[in-house]
Amino acid sequence: MIKKLSYILLVCVVCAVLLAGCKKTTPESPEAPASDTTLTDTPLQIEPTVGAPPADATEPSTLIIGKIILASTTSAEDSGLLAFILPEFTAETGWDVEVVSVGDDTALQMGRDGEADVLLLHSRQDEDKFVEDGYAARRYDVMRNDFVVVGPDDGSIAYNNDIKKTLKAINDEGLGFVAMESGSGTHKKEMSIWNSIDIDPEGNALYLSIGQGMGATLRITKELNIYTLSDRATWLSFSEKGNLSIICEGDPELDNPYGLIPVSASVNEHVNAEGGQAFADWITSTEGKEYITKFGAGEYDQPLFIPAD
Repeated sequence: MIKKLSYILLVCVVCAVLLAGCKKTTPESPEAPASDTTLTDTPLQIEPTVGAPPADATEPSTLIIGKIILASTTSAEDSGLLAFILPEFTAETGWDVEVVSVGDDTALQMGRDGEADVLLLHSRQDEDKFVEDGYAARRYDVMRNDFVVVGPDDGSIAYNNDIKKTLKAINDEGLGFVAMESGSGTHKKEMSIWNSIDIDPEGNALYLSIGQGMGATLRITKELNIYTLSDRATWLSFSEKGNLSIICEGDPELDNPYGLIPVSASVNEHVNAEGGQAFADWITSTEGKEYITKFGAGEYDQPLFIPAD
């Protein structure tokens, strides 16, 4: 009982610190125009903005022809991928991009409500249903990486490549595990594995559902020195790993494909279908794939995402 209360108190403290840190350190996007981007029940109205090039420019500057809203899974944002590729997309096409980093379920609802122009997700079944329901004409394979289980390198679970065995050990031994927000693709993957071995993780007193994105989930996992499931890209780019290391990797069950879905103009009049399709065309082009491959390759000796064939 004391152990359980200690974890609960520590989680409360860590969450409070994370919330305070987010308010202080969240950077503003240098590319986004100054505007109120608070999401409300009223669909966002996208007004094209046109910038004029310098009067005496010897080299062409980027001509902004309009803005698109990208609702993206948190892993693509927390890993740094979007900050790496979006300036290149804007420079080459003239479309400015506003990123809304949320769980997959929230991103899909934004698409259904016409509050986003294009979606970047990793929840394949939900993506296919979004298209089948008529909210988009198609889904594009964009890239993939994989999931890993990270935990204390001096813990009781030895390094292995069997995800079912790993999660079963965490449950059977009553070890701490941090689950990210329930609407995320990562949490859906985690739950699909628990279900496949007929385990309800909520039965473990040290299973913590925190309702946070991938970066925050890793920070809490580090503070508590316990276990979590992470996409590899966010894990590799996570700078303060503490006593954590990869405990389980390489199981085919841990494959993590990402899809891109331009929202259909038929959803409502506020959807920028032209801009969403422009992003889909660019990121699936040879040039777009090259930028995906470059991301992280030098710093981590491996690309953090593999572009789709």
